[in-house]
Amino acid sequence: MAVARTDDLSACLALRRVVFIEEQAVPEDLEVDGLDPTAIHLLATDDGRPVGTARLLVKGNTGKIGRVCVLQEERGRGIGAALIRAAVEELRGLGLARAKLGSQTHAIPFYEGLGFVAEGPVYDDAGIPHRDMTRAL
Repeated sequence: MAVARTDDLSACLALRRVVFIEEQAVPEDLEVDGLDPTAIHLLATDDGRPVGTARLLVKGNTGKIGRVCVLQEERGRGIGAALIRAAVEELRGLGLARAKLGSQTHAIPFYEGLGFVAEGPVYDDAGIPHRDMTRAL
């Protein structure tokens, strides 16, 4: 399994369609928000097959990690953690001060294990409870 920066937006969008739109029932107009052309995209592959992705947006000295997903049949193999570690390194390489993300509440312990701290209240994003999390870079 490998994680790398990619220009293959179609592979990233295909993964996000399967996980967010089909599996989690996120409305397509919320998933495809128009920010992808200016984002940095990471793609996890296993023997060349796309299995996970993440999107990075930069605003000021903060990098936002979002649209993190791994195919259901590939979960539990460390792919999500590899994506987050790669995202943190990408953002650190840009000289940013901190990373933030909006975690689905069930995934908070996963992100805590990767150095993120939950802050603020729980909020609804596309019908799914989330909480913001940050970490210094």
